[in-house]
Amino acid sequence: MIARLSVDHSLLLLVDMQASMMPAIPEAKVQIATAERLARGAKILGVPVHATEHVSDKLGTTLPSLQAHLSASAKAVLQKRHFDGCREKASAALIPTQRRQVLVAGAETHVCVMQTALSLLDRGLEVWIVTDACGSRHANDKASALDRLSRVGAQLITAEMALFEWLGGADHPQFRDVLNIIKSRDAGL
Repeated sequence: MIARLSVDHSLLLLVDMQASMMPAIPEAKVQIATAERLARGAKILGVPVHATEHVSDKLGTTLPSLQAHLSASAKAVLQKRHFDGCREKASAALIPTQRRQVLVAGAETHVCVMQTALSLLDRGLEVWIVTDACGSRHANDKASALDRLSRVGAQLITAEMALFEWLGGADHPQFRDVLNIIKSRDAGL
């Protein structure tokens, strides 16, 4: 496993961040804002941003504020009926082969996020769970899922940790742009 994130090897996967699902999650506004900051930074740094949508004909699509940051590829959104996105036939196209580090954020942590992450680990990928961009209806479910994922090899990380790790230092050409995104958290934007 690579000890550090690399923009050349990373992909951000937003799991089921759909409008009809988010109101049931107590910290949804914070989770959504965090995922949006991370997706904005990923896009600036050239990290692909993909998403899964669970039964979108009933639950709707990815939140518009996040859709704006998804990669342009037709394969950037995986429609799914299984909780585990990797069980869908089209799932192989979701993660390009050169992307070995998958940062996962979404809802619900103990269901679709966890099951998808477990399969990504089974595929030999490095899985990084963005804890502050994940949510569940109940705090204990989220905590238990994060504990389980950590024990089986997923790395737990925050959005800000990921952004700074991708930058590597203040000399990065996009440092100012990404720093402004990071600072927007403190400004409440």
